[in-house]
Amino acid sequence: MTDRPTEDVRDYIRTIVDFPHEGILFRDVTTLFADPRGFRMAVDRMLTPYLGGRIDKVAGLEARGFILGGAVAHQLGCGFVPIRKKGKLPAATISESYQLEYGEAVVEVHDDAIEPGETVLIVDDLLATGGTAEAGVRLMQRLGATILGCAFIVELPELGGRVKLETLGIDVRALCAFEGL
Repeated sequence: MTDRPTEDVRDYIRTIVDFPHEGILFRDVTTLFADPRGFRMAVDRMLTPYLGGRIDKVAGLEARGFILGGAVAHQLGCGFVPIRKKGKLPAATISESYQLEYGEAVVEVHDDAIEPGETVLIVDDLLATGGTAEAGVRLMQRLGATILGCAFIVELPELGGRVKLETLGIDVRALCAFEGL
């Protein structure tokens, strides 16, 4: 818990130096999630731009996007769809690969998670290079969804994720940004 009131989401986010590698400033949102006021503020601010619009589903990117996406979906009164790492979903899936710094990763979604024409909001904790979010967008589009936008708590602008998503025509919103890696 914080010992003082705050109105900035950034104040609830811990920075861990040299994690997971030397030179990285890891933006840890678990401290935000642990604080009831901070967590509520983040969820409320993530969903506010979308109030009044039609949203059928919120899709959360593994894993912290599940925490946020479930809360946002609950508040919006719509369904939730998990976008998971390969091999974690029990029914028939479709897959999308994306590039990592050193290699490739794959995310999946159930092939019946979205009905064609449904409107989807994609949610995650952090936008860095945009690879995972782009893969999530492509999965939703392959199922026939209309993507309303992508919402994040933190953006690392220097890594170019916003540009990648906006090039696809996706509206991108982040509650705060941090410079550096």
